[in-house]
Amino acid sequence: MEFIDQLCQLATKHGASDLFLHVGRIPQLRIQNELVPAAEMPLPEADLVAFWQRCGASLDALDFDGSHVDSTGHRFRVNLFRSLLQRGAALRPIKTAVPSLKDLGAPVDLLTSWVQRPSGLILVTGPTGAGKSTTLASCLDWVNHHQRRHVVTIEDPIEYLFEPALCLFTQREVGIDTPSFAEGLRRSLRQSPDVILLGEIRDGPSAITALQAAETGHLVLATLHSSNVLDSLERLSRLFELREREGVLQVLSQQLIGILCQRLVNAAPDGRALIVEHFENHAVTRKWILEGKFRELADLISRGDNPLNVTFLKSLAAAVRAERISEKIAMQEASNPHELQRELRGISASSISA
Repeated sequence: MEFIDQLCQLATKHGASDLFLHVGRIPQLRIQNELVPAAEMPLPEADLVAFWQRCGASLDALDFDGSHVDSTGHRFRVNLFRSLLQRGAALRPIKTAVPSLKDLGAPVDLLTSWVQRPSGLILVTGPTGAGKSTTLASCLDWVNHHQRRHVVTIEDPIEYLFEPALCLFTQREVGIDTPSFAEGLRRSLRQSPDVILLGEIRDGPSAITALQAAETGHLVLATLHSSNVLDSLERLSRLFELREREGVLQVLSQQLIGILCQRLVNAAPDGRALIVEHFENHAVTRKWILEGKFRELADLISRGDNPLNVTFLKSLAAAVRAERISEKIAMQEASNPHELQRELRGISASSISA
């Protein structure tokens, strides 16, 4: 256990998101989404046997979800498994230091105005590893220091532990505290919440329950895997059969507050920068969502004449001008490099068409 304890401390010291252990292999850390060797010697089988027992797993278990606290008091979510008959483990540090929205580079004024709403649905979307959970944690941390509310979270796994300031937190982990996102969300409505964090909308039942929670006076924050605002709306609607969509879109058009879609890109000179696309739902966009006219909504965002509606391209250009990322990186990340080039030179699409 001493070797694994040292590895846990190393993971915490270097801000690793994961620690991977396999019998007979070099332990690995995931740091900024890159795998890095954590030691020079392979992990002995006896160490993992002792670790399984410490986590409360049967030595005959094939898979097991649990937790671990190292000698310095840092907590880890643990998944124990077998690979080619050998024992393995994946450990994820549970963080308590939540970065501020400003430190993340997120649109502070926009997000803080959203989380002050008494009810509605806020979606933070993007690919895996884009920092969605961290953005939501930062939103809840702002609420924790500015409002007195009961916050219920349903996560898989729990990413951050919140220390109550003004808020009361009830944090539940799927598979340990509740069987599924949909069931945890449904049960949370009986726990008198003001704010509900849904770690991920994965299916129709969790989506419809999130909308019902928003409709009955709760503020719901949730993540969704999607590439941009248009994809977010299309993916959400595809969770339902055609016969259900009309009713779902009617509720979504009224309850959706806004969508923030994000990516992490390589920053200058090192590290990573947050690039976002977002829109706030109001007036005409409610009608387009109701009618399923998502392309019209995407065109509205692309116009760039409202600071509440910003495209990835605009965010990339702003990051280059602020010298947070290089122009080369921005060109690699842009879906339309030529359009980004025009944006950086102050040539708008409207001036070209004129």
